[in-house]
Amino acid sequence: MSRPQVLVACVKNAGRSVAAKLLLEHYGAGLVDVRSAGSEPGDTIHAEVAAVLQERGLDTSREVPKLLTAEVVQESDVVVTMGCGQTCPVFPGKRYLDWATEDPNGQRVEVVRRIVDDIDARVRVLLAELVPGAELPAAPTR
Repeated sequence: MSRPQVLVACVKNAGRSVAAKLLLEHYGAGLVDVRSAGSEPGDTIHAEVAAVLQERGLDTSREVPKLLTAEVVQESDVVVTMGCGQTCPVFPGKRYLDWATEDPNGQRVEVVRRIVDDIDARVRVLLAELVPGAELPAAPTR
């Protein structure tokens, strides 16, 4: 059986979707393939998000905002949207989840930590559905 393909999309692909991607990769430990993209990608990962993820031992150094394309959506089994509204292409037969999360851009570190905690919890629920019975690694440390 092939690994589930997950796409996480937001507007800038510089905050929420990067956090979700790195958390999915951490917990998924090779059991899922994960991509992230943005409908209007930014230039860099938001510094406040990178700092909170790095607190947890998640490396953001290789993350670069990428453009959301119809091809990436078509290749995915699950598409998680996070505030990209109507700009995310919709294809029949795809599973879509909309995670209403606050935008961390420009927020205080305490707020960004809370947002990442929320995304972390959602990621674990999604992985439990995608790979039932899989034992997930421990949460990244702060």
